[in-house]
Amino acid sequence: MRIHQLLVSASPGDAITNEALEIKEILAEFGESEVYARYVHPEVTDRVSSLESFPEARPESQDDFIFFHGSIGEHDIETFLEERPERLIQRYHNISPPDSFKAHDPDFGRLLMKGRDHLASLHKRTELALAASSFNAEDLKRVGYSNIGVSPLIVDAGKLLRIEPHPPTVSHLETLEGPLILFVGQLLPHKRPDLVLSAFHVLMTYLQLDAHLVLAGASRLPEYQEILNSFLVELNLHRVWLAADVPTEELVAFYRRADLFVTLSEHEGFCVPLLEAMAFEIPILARACAAIPETLGDAGLLLPPSADLLLTAEAMAEILNNDELASSLVQRGNRRLKDFDPEISKKILRDHLLTVM
Repeated sequence: MRIHQLLVSASPGDAITNEALEIKEILAEFGESEVYARYVHPEVTDRVSSLESFPEARPESQDDFIFFHGSIGEHDIETFLEERPERLIQRYHNISPPDSFKAHDPDFGRLLMKGRDHLASLHKRTELALAASSFNAEDLKRVGYSNIGVSPLIVDAGKLLRIEPHPPTVSHLETLEGPLILFVGQLLPHKRPDLVLSAFHVLMTYLQLDAHLVLAGASRLPEYQEILNSFLVELNLHRVWLAADVPTEELVAFYRRADLFVTLSEHEGFCVPLLEAMAFEIPILARACAAIPETLGDAGLLLPPSADLLLTAEAMAEILNNDELASSLVQRGNRRLKDFDPEISKKILRDHLLTVM
């Protein structure tokens, strides 16, 4: 049996790529398994091959599977899957809301819309759809899927603890006086880093004058990046570090120094940085949007989706200045992280795969 994985793109540090490499070991228990992608970053070419090298279909291809990670519209991937006779398993991580990108990058928004259309078109052919959360499973049901299994992401958040932090970044962070707030995630509109900046402005103006903020994540949209840069200037946010697309060693330095992890994202299919913050024993503040409550459980302070800037800033200040609350959140994070032990997630995935093998 062949059971090869297919991604639209593969790059270092990307959550989908990371999980595909974890899943490869499990799929290899069932048969020959490799990872292929339409776009492959040079740093992962030793582990991910290009779509052009995907093996030709075999006469016995009905015994084989393609394990497809859907994420965004891509014409070559759509055409490829239409032409292939193998059985199909889908891993649905979630597709960002296209409307969030209309004002900043309409072309990217259209690609997301194409991704949703392609997702819907594959439902009759898909023998098993694996959703990373119940939130994602509901998304699949809305477009016609029935054989759906909820299988949490395979995330070894603790592996970051074993990485040595970037020495120059550590040295710089040691010079900062006052608490450090950390946001980790792609700097994209639906993740609302603009809200984090605005709430931080309220915090440092009225409640916690010595606070610092780091926004760490890849910047995919130049126009949106400019908006964030304008925020920094207009609000005089001189205590903010906009650290776009940082290497892992630098990210580890931020996690080790952080006193509070904040995300105000309004659309997440899982949210891996929540688990990373738990691993580094950082108290968490988040909004109860999309899959965040499902992933977080009771391991953080959850704000309602409608929380305004003042309430958000007050919650930040409360966690930073209430040692008992911060300690409680950390302890809850330790317990919650055990629910996402990689071995547990791998067993759940194996059990789902056995239903179609």
